[in-house]
Amino acid sequence: MSAAVIGAGLIGADLATKITRSEHLDLGLVVGRDVSTPGLHRLAKAGLPVTSDGVQALVERDEPFDVVFDATTATAHAEHDRLLAPYSCLVVDLTPSQVGRMIIPTVNGLDALSYRNVNMVSCGGQAAIPVLHAVAARHRIDYAEIVTTAASASIGRSTRLNLDEYIDTTQDAVREFSSVGEVKVMVNLSPAKPPVRFRVALTLLGADLTEESVRAAVGPVVERMRVFAAGYDVVTCSVADGRAFIAVEVAASGDRIPRYAGNLDLINSAALHVAEQYAAVHLSTVGAEMS
Repeated sequence: MSAAVIGAGLIGADLATKITRSEHLDLGLVVGRDVSTPGLHRLAKAGLPVTSDGVQALVERDEPFDVVFDATTATAHAEHDRLLAPYSCLVVDLTPSQVGRMIIPTVNGLDALSYRNVNMVSCGGQAAIPVLHAVAARHRIDYAEIVTTAASASIGRSTRLNLDEYIDTTQDAVREFSSVGEVKVMVNLSPAKPPVRFRVALTLLGADLTEESVRAAVGPVVERMRVFAAGYDVVTCSVADGRAFIAVEVAASGDRIPRYAGNLDLINSAALHVAEQYAAVHLSTVGAEMS
């Protein structure tokens, strides 16, 4: 299926590179708004199809793309969604806009088959919610605190503009997927050198939490996450006095981003996984109809 990426920043450029290796998606275009954008220039130099004509380059095509990834800002996405609404494409939103159905691949990934627009929440949400959802399935969780730490060098301009939306969207997604009433999300952008690896720390208060039960819930999550995010790992899991502490770290797979930028790698890998599942189902359906 044909795919396009809106945005050529840190997230968009890495995502475009990942799509070129997909078995189910064919990268047709990377859309930017400024020909001098460094990411757009690097992608063009690598031989990838790019344009600086903005989202209009998508809506003016004779044949629309099957999948469109939006790696811009939450505010911009609302307008992009409006412009793309008349076309029969899956819109995968990597901004914290909450315009579409929120998706966590290991929790409700197949929902992408039923919605035109899907939202990938945030990198912190993609790291924390699979773990929290698994623990909440075994225990009543009364309070969840999620602290995301990422290297400043891994945070592009669009993400910095979206920090308020990032926190709100992550909190809403935690409530939806875990039924925890009281949620607090915080973000630390670390200027440390060498840069720190992407890390999400969860503190949970709930009923009958034991280290044995929490570890039993968390273990299978790591295996499921590594299907599409090989660098995902739970590095700490402990329980004391009814309080569980779980720390997740994600190392990037390389590509166009450094190892410490697991935040970028995780949300891109999750978005690509959802789109590939969507494409695989639709391509198999077309094949069955043709046969």
